[in-house]
Amino acid sequence: MSVVRSAESVCIGHPDKLCDLIADYILDDILTLDPTARVAVEVMASGRRIIVTGEITTTVRPRLRACAREALRRAGYNPNRFLIYVWVRRQSADIGAGVSTSLEARAGDESAYASLGAGDQGTVYGYATNETPQRLPLPLVLAHEICRRLDAARTDGTIRGIGPDGKSQVSVVYDELGTPIGIDTVIVSIQHDADKDLEVLEREARTLIVAPAIEAYLPGVAAKHVLVNPSGRFVTGGPTADTGLTGRKLMVDTYGGLGPHGGGAFSGKDPSKVDRTGAYMARLIAKTVVDARLAEECHVAISYVIGKADPVAFHIDTFGTGQYPDWLLTDAAQAIFPLRPAAIIERLGLRAPIYAKLSTYGHMGHALSEWEWTLPFTDKLTTEVTCRAHQAATHQ
Repeated sequence: MSVVRSAESVCIGHPDKLCDLIADYILDDILTLDPTARVAVEVMASGRRIIVTGEITTTVRPRLRACAREALRRAGYNPNRFLIYVWVRRQSADIGAGVSTSLEARAGDESAYASLGAGDQGTVYGYATNETPQRLPLPLVLAHEICRRLDAARTDGTIRGIGPDGKSQVSVVYDELGTPIGIDTVIVSIQHDADKDLEVLEREARTLIVAPAIEAYLPGVAAKHVLVNPSGRFVTGGPTADTGLTGRKLMVDTYGGLGPHGGGAFSGKDPSKVDRTGAYMARLIAKTVVDARLAEECHVAISYVIGKADPVAFHIDTFGTGQYPDWLLTDAAQAIFPLRPAAIIERLGLRAPIYAKLSTYGHMGHALSEWEWTLPFTDKLTTEVTCRAHQAATHQ
């Protein structure tokens, strides 16, 4: 019996994604000169107004308005048409003290990476599946690819008369074994000029965007339904049409709703915030399990407490696809992967200004991100799992 699964993505000029881009531009600019800065920036875009607020503790003077203008320009907007308001303050001294000196350090723990406590509480999740080379669900990969192609078509002139706001949604058909076998529906909504011929736009979207995106992953397969701007005209877009907020596209940023999400947003947050840092490590662990062929699908959950270095819970679930029991994979992964925030930050290079380029088309699946580099861990994890399985069998 077939099943249909869907996921969406948004273009760089979508109002929510614009706010994510501005927040990460600001973060990158600060980290360039002060890698240890504490940053938690929130952005709202409404009409012709950009509001930047949050908490920033740094040794440099943040270029908040300049960064917002650079991000607007990159997203396809004229920054001179926006008013930028700024309300920021320093990080709470109570929060800062708990993070800078962890519960373990206060108890006398002088071991490696014990000093930095988690910047917040909560559970973060990682997910990976073998259905695409990126180890991400196919509906999400296709939705990202369509939005990426729409943005490129606008900037390089392949399709004329389109604007920076847009989104896509892809529904993929799976067989009873969970293998993608077809595309049921593709939805493309793209902002356009008032005089753009909508029939021409539909033909361009179908032939130049949707068809090549699908062909790259399901050769010879065509979507059963392609809906271009199903609401009709889409002339007014961006913050002029809808208010944008940082962190409102959580599923787009992670697994399209086809894998779990802890609820914490990523953009605008420095790496002491574990809802970002921990999620990247959880993704590395899940992807390593799949790349090592220890499971076809993997879900990782890590729970942190504010001010504490070590997680309070760690669990792997392979949905019955694992080559070994989940408890064994959990113990093995916990033994070889760094889970303390300071260790994660160092291992993944998270104090570098890398975040603006991640704010569009999802934070997972970017080939240049270190949480996608599983090669240093696949053999280690396989060896650790094998040894633990042998020990368990010996003691039975």
